[in-house]
This record gives sequence, C-alpha cells and structure tokens, in this order.
Amino acid sequence: MQKENRNIKTEFLDELDRHQGILQKICFVYSKKSLEKEDLCQEIILQLWKSYPSFKRESAFSTWMYRVALNTALSLTKKKQLFIRSEEIHESSFDMEYSMNLTEDIKVLYKAISQLNKVEKAIILLWLEDKSYKEIADIIGMSIKNISVRLVRIKAKLKDLINKYQ
Repeated sequence: MQKENRNIKTEFLDELDRHQGILQKICFVYSKKSLEKEDLCQEIILQLWKSYPSFKRESAFSTWMYRVALNTALSLTKKKQLFIRSEEIHESSFDMEYSMNLTEDIKVLYKAISQLNKVEKAIILLWLEDKSYKEIADIIGMSIKNISVRLVRIKAKLKDLINKYQ
C-alpha cells in the first residue's frame, strides 16, 4: 500500500511539474500581489492533490488541471475580496516580477488580460493554450457556441486594451 501511495505521489508531482506553466498563468492573472499569488498557487496545488484520486483520465491531465485550477481561482476570488478586483488595478500595481523575462508585447498582453473579468480570463487563457472550443466549453461549463461568441468579444476587448497600453 505504501509503495502504491508513493507511485501516485510521484506520478502527481511529475504531472504537476510538467504543467507548471498552467499554474503560473492562472495565478498571474487572478492575483496581483506576490503573496496572493503564492497563496493561490498553494491552494490550487492542494485542491489538485485532493482531487487527484478522482481524476478518471477521460481527458488530458492539463485539461483536468485547468478545470480544477480555474474553479479554485474563481471560488477564491469570490470570497470576501481576498484578491483585488480587476477594476481596482492601477498601472503601478501591475506585478512585473513574473514578467521580467517576457517580451514587451507579452507583458502588454498579460496586462490587458488582467483587466478582463474572471470568466473572460479563463476563456482567453485556455484559447491561448490552443485548447479547442469543445475543451474550453467542457472546462468552463458553457456551450461551444457561447465560447465562440465570447472569444470574439474578448479578442475585441483585448485589442482595445492593448492599443490603450501601447
């Protein structure tokens, strides 16, 4: 039994390590301060670990990880304003710590994404990860048509925000 638990733990840690970028992106766009990012990251990892035994492998690990991570981020940001709201983010509060190694264009993109609402952030992050509309719909819990319409609107909103920042 102990050997089996060790294998599950190793398997989980390997998958988590392989998909670390998902965790970083979600923490980056759903929180602004370093401590908030760390707290959110830890909470997502905890929820992933608690949920891992129920992972049925009907989808890719990354798809399942996005679903758990986004649900965790969305539920935490609903609770008593643990994280600042997008509308309250000021130019100077944009945390450049994460984006130091990114190109200027990518920094502007992430800054624009940080201004979107919670669901829009989730949809655009999944789209940027080359998830299909079906995968995005499954993760978010919307119809494919709704995802398609929202993506058109999100892209237009991002275009306006990016033009504003450049």
